[in-house]
Amino acid sequence: MNQSITVPPARWTPQPPPDGGDGVFGAHRGPLTVTDDFAVLDDPAEQREFTEVIDVDGQAIAESVLMVQGMYCAACADTVESALQDLPGVHRAQVHAATRRLMLRWDPVRTQMSALARAVGDAGYRVLPMQQALSISERLKETRQALWRLFVAGFCMMQVMMYTWPMYVAEPGEMSSDIVQLLRWASWVLTVPVVTFSSSPFFQSAWRDLKRGRIGMDTPVSIGILVTFLVSSAATFDPGGPWGGEVWFDSVTMFVFFLLGGRYLEFKARDRTAGALDALMNRLPEVCERRRDDGTYETLSVRRLVVGDVVRVQAGQAFPGDGVLQSESATVDEALLTGESHPLTRRRGEAVVAGSFNLAGPAQVRIEKLGRDTRFAQIVDLMEKASTDKPRLAVLADRIAAPFLVVVVFGALLAAAYWWQVDHSKALAVAVAVLIVTCPCALSLATPAAMLASAGALARRGVLVRRLQAFETLSTIDAVVFDKTGTLTEDRLVLRQVRVREGVTRAEALQVAAALAQGSLHPVSRALARAAQDEGLTPAVVRGDVREAAGKGMEAFVGAYGRVRLGAAAWVDAPEAVPSADGGPEAHLADDAGWLASFELAEGLREDAAAVVQALKAAGIRTWLLSGDRDAAARQVAQAVGIDEVVAGASPEQKLAEVERLQGLGRRLAMVGDGLNDGPVLARADTSFALGHAAALAQTRSDYVIQGGRLMDVADTLVQAKDTMKIVRQNLTWAAIYNAVSIPLAMIGWMPPWLAGLGMALSSFLVIANATRLARRPPVQSPA
Repeated sequence: MNQSITVPPARWTPQPPPDGGDGVFGAHRGPLTVTDDFAVLDDPAEQREFTEVIDVDGQAIAESVLMVQGMYCAACADTVESALQDLPGVHRAQVHAATRRLMLRWDPVRTQMSALARAVGDAGYRVLPMQQALSISERLKETRQALWRLFVAGFCMMQVMMYTWPMYVAEPGEMSSDIVQLLRWASWVLTVPVVTFSSSPFFQSAWRDLKRGRIGMDTPVSIGILVTFLVSSAATFDPGGPWGGEVWFDSVTMFVFFLLGGRYLEFKARDRTAGALDALMNRLPEVCERRRDDGTYETLSVRRLVVGDVVRVQAGQAFPGDGVLQSESATVDEALLTGESHPLTRRRGEAVVAGSFNLAGPAQVRIEKLGRDTRFAQIVDLMEKASTDKPRLAVLADRIAAPFLVVVVFGALLAAAYWWQVDHSKALAVAVAVLIVTCPCALSLATPAAMLASAGALARRGVLVRRLQAFETLSTIDAVVFDKTGTLTEDRLVLRQVRVREGVTRAEALQVAAALAQGSLHPVSRALARAAQDEGLTPAVVRGDVREAAGKGMEAFVGAYGRVRLGAAAWVDAPEAVPSADGGPEAHLADDAGWLASFELAEGLREDAAAVVQALKAAGIRTWLLSGDRDAAARQVAQAVGIDEVVAGASPEQKLAEVERLQGLGRRLAMVGDGLNDGPVLARADTSFALGHAAALAQTRSDYVIQGGRLMDVADTLVQAKDTMKIVRQNLTWAAIYNAVSIPLAMIGWMPPWLAGLGMALSSFLVIANATRLARRPPVQSPA
């Protein structure tokens, strides 16, 4: 089991940058550039932003989550992993192709982050901390480069087509050989920038793979582009030479344009899926205003804040840490933390949390928690780990893709050899078309794209997905097991029934009880005081002080009733104060004349508890209630919400045994608990949900964390999981059909290279676009 620990300084003391500064992401330096030294990543102040230390089998291991720049496909992810996996001190390196995130476990005693980053750099990629990589400047730079390459390819393609068109439509002998040769030279000149500039990402990726003895997804594409260009160039330079008189400059420029266009559209669509998670995780400001001792404010990096600082947060900005409001009031948006989209009002002295937005006017906050101590950091940690998780289907697709690429290259060679015997003028075009059309990008993106789109959609509703693989499991469950206390019920009591003596009204009894209860923190007292407030009743007037006897009750002199006692039956000492038969929570009230009233209370049901059970039953899901409480209390809650199967009075060990028994009967279970003491059961279930806030985030072993505590999110997530797997199956089916149809067409010569490039680009884009539909699915509504 992994848990956060503190590493002794003697074991791990990374050195600061050589310039003695505070790191490339500090207040006085700009963003990391290619020329920056890798040593800055060893700065402890910087590493705290992307690294935590965990205990693995008694050993202190650093776990870092970084963004990899320069990645385009699953083969790139494989290259980065292979560059790191065999290095000394590296325990695990895992890259998610769709999010470009690297999850790295490494031994800080045996290696340094700078050495690992340099190894990735030598492989042709670049690693950056998440906040830096997701910054606006980095995104603009990446988008600008992609658009320039696409523009050059598109502009040159149109010009080459203009020069090629006369040769297609002219009758034999209508154009002189000099004019034909001039048009070919013009096409060659325009194709050079397409091959050298626009196509450079394909060549760079292919060269990286070949240096490591691998065939990546860009290898067939690069071979096709290069061979077509070189043979066409040879035919242009020497029309009577061995390569014949055929040129394919129009095909080269066209399929490069289509590939880049599809990749750009894929990038934008992927940005809307994985980017949904990125936007949630990148909410903290980089700078803030800190109050000086003289009352003025200074602007500095958030990393320079310390606990106890008072900061001023302007309207529209996010709070940089967890803290206490110093202003009179503030309107905040805590949608990331609770899924609740409505603005909330916080008063002076109330808590505000990092990552939530200040919506109206400047607010002053005293910082109490920063960095990884905040709830926001715990949420980000969960989402980062989920976004580096590789689902089983995605791993299987990547394993299929690697040998498939080798088959593609050999298939292209066989096709070329066959057509060289039949019609050598078509051999090159057929081989290139086979190389390009069969790239398995769509296969590798089919699963992660859909699961990331769903994870982003659920995160916006306040449900955090800890493992993407859980979508596949959740889509197959046939039973949901609920814990009772804190799950189906709220963590407070509610007034259920009031019995009064003759001559006393319910309202009068509740006013007297509220007068004694309002100063107590006991759950029963708080329930009575809240009930009186909800009914608009003013507590009776108390003469003197209220005396509280621990574990018994309270007494005071109240109005015309004289000395009044509120509490257990033995405390009020009245014959009519009889304990309830089911042993539920209760309170009794008595004055000098004897018994006055009895209040029966019950755990308050969550308002959507019955609705979620009804929704699950409508979906054909069986429900169980598993509780450690009394049988009568558990059955009362089960009856109220509509659950048929009840197991009560169960210890944690008995709960675990019951889950294992149900699994032994063939049930696939989802467990829903409050995350406080259900860790073993949540871990043993096929998949699990935890309700709650900090305790759930820090302690549970669940797959999903429902931050807002809405039980309907269980049904909503179930539907989302089923829709996700439906989209995954559609994507995989499309990828299989595409290859089954396009490969034979390319091999028999019915698919020219430009059409192969278009088909490859559209197949990847279609997979991503289909996945984005999951982000637009409306949440499940409670049954009427």
